[in-house]
Amino acid sequence: MLYKSNQDLPLEIRNRLPEAYQDIYRAAFNSAIHWYGEATKAHQVALSAVKMQSAMDKRVLV
Repeated sequence: MLYKSNQDLPLEIRNRLPEAYQDIYRAAFNSAIHWYGEATKAHQVALSAVKMQSAMDKRVLV
């Protein structure tokens, strides 16, 4: 299942992540679901992408 907008994301993701990170999650998930064909793996990839971006953002702010 692809997410066309952030409103389509699971409630847990929408409540947990700011809008900018929801965009990253959605793009990474949609890409990974095409690559792996498995929602669980796509979710892991998407969360990893969010964590990496968050870490990069923190380094820039310091």
